[in-house]
Amino acid sequence: MTSSFSPKPAERTADHAASIWVEFTTLAAETKAVNLGQGFPDSPAPKFVTDLLENLSKQPELTAAHQYTRGYGHPMLVDILAKMYSHFYNVQVDPMNEVLVTVGAYLSLYYAFLGWVNKGDEVLIIEPAYDCYYPQVKFAGGVPVPIVMNLAEGATSASQFTIDFDDMEKKINKKTKMLVINNPHNPTGKLFTRQELEKLAEIAKKHNLIVIADEVYEFHVWDKNDMVRFASLPGMYERTISIGSAGKAFSVTGWKLGWAVGPKQLLEPLKAIHQNCVFTCSTPTQMAIAQAFQLDWPKFLNDPKNSYLATGLSDELRDKRDKLARMLEEGNFRPIIPDAGYFMLADYSHLKEGLKLATEQDPDDFVFSRWLCREKKLAVIPPSAFYSSREQKEKNCNMVRLCYFKKNDTLDAAEVILKKLGKE
Repeated sequence: MTSSFSPKPAERTADHAASIWVEFTTLAAETKAVNLGQGFPDSPAPKFVTDLLENLSKQPELTAAHQYTRGYGHPMLVDILAKMYSHFYNVQVDPMNEVLVTVGAYLSLYYAFLGWVNKGDEVLIIEPAYDCYYPQVKFAGGVPVPIVMNLAEGATSASQFTIDFDDMEKKINKKTKMLVINNPHNPTGKLFTRQELEKLAEIAKKHNLIVIADEVYEFHVWDKNDMVRFASLPGMYERTISIGSAGKAFSVTGWKLGWAVGPKQLLEPLKAIHQNCVFTCSTPTQMAIAQAFQLDWPKFLNDPKNSYLATGLSDELRDKRDKLARMLEEGNFRPIIPDAGYFMLADYSHLKEGLKLATEQDPDDFVFSRWLCREKKLAVIPPSAFYSSREQKEKNCNMVRLCYFKKNDTLDAAEVILKKLGKE
C-alpha cells in the first residue's frame, strides 16, 4: 500500500543520529555477549531499598502512596534531600523551592538546558562527555562548545586527564552562557580535585556563567578521595544547578528518579517546563527512596561503616575496579585506573597489533568494540562516541570503556574471555 502522506518532522530532530546505546545494547543482546558495556549493575538491588517499595505496594489502603503527589517532588523526598544537600553545600536548602524531583537525572539536565539556553547561546562541555549533553543542548537551540581534556602519553590513572584552562577561556565570548561539569566523570572515572574545581569556579564567576553540575556518581567515591560538590565552593551555590540520581545512589537505575538542587531563581524555569511535561513523578518510588535516605542518612553522618552510601557501595566498587584492572592487564589491555564512579577506560593498542580488523568509516574503537562483541562475546563501549568532532574521535580511538559494577559471575565470565585474549 502506498501513500502520499509524507510529513516533515521538526527541524530540531533532523540531524540527530541514533544513540550509541541503541547499537551496542542491541549487539550485546544479539550475540549473547558478556555485557560490560552499559552502565548499570546486574546484581540484586539493595534489599533494604526494595523492601521499602514492597511494603508500600502491600498497603492499598495507603491512598497517598498510590495517587498523584506534589508536582515538584514528594514532601518526604524533597525534605530529606534538602537536609542532605544543606549539609554537603553548607547552605540552607529550602525543600519546597530549591529541590525539583524529575524522571531520572536525564530530565533534570534537559530541563536545565531548555529552561536557560536560548537560540545561539553557547554551552561549554568538557570532553569526553556523556553523549546526551550535545543533543539536549541542540534541542534547546544552543551551541555546544567542546573543551577537550588532555591525557598524558602512557597514562595509567584517570586523574591524568586534565583541562587546559587557557584554551577554555579562549573559547568564551559574549554568547557563552553555561558550563557543564560532570564529576565524578563518565566515561573517564576522573574525580576532579578541589583545585581544578576552584579554577572552574573562578572562570564561572569571571564570565558570569550558569553551571550545571552533573554529580550523579557523587556516592561512588572510595578511600580518602575527596568528593567536592561544586555548589559547596564559595559563591557557587547561587549560580549552580546540581543534578543527582536515586538510581545511581541506591543502584536502582530502573526506578528513574533524579533531582535538581539549586536556588529558587535557577529552578523556576525548570519547574515551568516540568509542570507542563510530566507534572509529577511516581509516588511510591519517591516515598521508598525518601525512606531509604531517611534510614541511611543518620548512619552516613554518625556510623559510616554501616552506611550503604558512605562505605557499603564504595567499598564494593573499589574491589570490583581492582578486579577488572587485573583482568584487563591479563588480556593485554592497559587500564586507566578510575578515581570514582563505575567505569574504566582501557587502552587496547598492544592487543590490536596482532589483529586484522575490518576497514570501516567509523573510528577504530567502534570497529574493535564490534569485533570484540561478535567474535569474543564481550560487550564494551567505544569512548570516541563521547567526543563531538571527527578530529577528536580519530585522536581518541585507542581505548574502550567498561563498566565494572557487575555481579561476580559476570566479571568471572569476562575474565575467561580476557585471559584467552591475552594468550592469542
